[in-house]
Amino acid sequence: MKNKKLLAVLYAILAAAFYAINTPLSKLLLGHVPSTLMASFLYLGAGVGVGMMYTFHWKNERKSERLGKNDILYTIGMITLDIVAPIFLMLGIKLGNASNASLLGNFEIVATTLIALWIFNEKVSKKFWIAIGFITLSSIILSLDSAQGFSFSYGSLLVLLATLCWGLENNCTRSISEKSTYEIVTLKGIGSGTGAFIVAIIVGEKFPETKYILFVMLLGFVSYGLSIFTYIRAQKYLGAAKTSAYYAIAPFIGTMLAFLLLGDQLTWKYLIALVIMIVGTVFVVSDTLIQSHTHLHTHVITHTHDGNTHTHTIEHDHRHRHVGDTEKHEHKMIEKYINCDEHRMDHLNL
Repeated sequence: MKNKKLLAVLYAILAAAFYAINTPLSKLLLGHVPSTLMASFLYLGAGVGVGMMYTFHWKNERKSERLGKNDILYTIGMITLDIVAPIFLMLGIKLGNASNASLLGNFEIVATTLIALWIFNEKVSKKFWIAIGFITLSSIILSLDSAQGFSFSYGSLLVLLATLCWGLENNCTRSISEKSTYEIVTLKGIGSGTGAFIVAIIVGEKFPETKYILFVMLLGFVSYGLSIFTYIRAQKYLGAAKTSAYYAIAPFIGTMLAFLLLGDQLTWKYLIALVIMIVGTVFVVSDTLIQSHTHLHTHVITHTHDGNTHTHTIEHDHRHRHVGDTEKHEHKMIEKYINCDEHRMDHLNL
């Protein structure tokens, strides 16, 4: 079991790393592939790649795992939003800075949470509100274009629009998450990729060379398809909370790759935003992994001394914190009670 958990941690980190390569490599390929076609081939690569994996898996699925009539509305919403979101992202990357775009990706956490709160009535903790504040502040700093007299950068705003779309899409996907992940990813990839392709034809984008189409589809399979695949494998042993926490490192990996591959320049604005974003991410991870609640305990203590056997019943509650789903904690109440004045007084009253 221990080895499986270590493998699950590796899967979670791989999921973040796979997704992180999307922004810097897309920036390189956007010099050869128009934005909307780029978004189309990324999703088609994910859909075709995971679809090929699905051909080896579908026979093992129960009929109840497959999407049904009740899932149509959420499926259409998921696909539609996945058509729009990557188009915004590719335009944002093209007009802006790849390192900024990578870091702004964490705003998806804010968008997903606020939509879940307002539309799906999910509860949000105080700690998560603090995280939202830090991430939002960092996003605002990154979106300001100081060269234009502190106006908002169009590239950053487009990336934020993409995260808003994905935030809503995450909530649509969550509503059908009990169904076959293979089927969801295949439909999402092929449906969204086809939709973006139609948009590209309508707006008159020119087709790139075949080799660049293949490069983009391969990138889509890895950064979208395999990222989701390894994310699900991690969830099996780590649970959703821990896996999501590991996934929060993706923007920071993307930022490092942007500096290494694209030669993006470090600026004071970026460094300040990075520190604030790290603080926000720490709050997200802490809120996700560290649980805190109160336990009520009843102890029955039977012991013999001075030739007499008697029983004490004591009740108490205490608050404790634990990581993830593990609830083991030290409990020294019995030892404390045996040695306390209350216990001595109980004996005097016998």
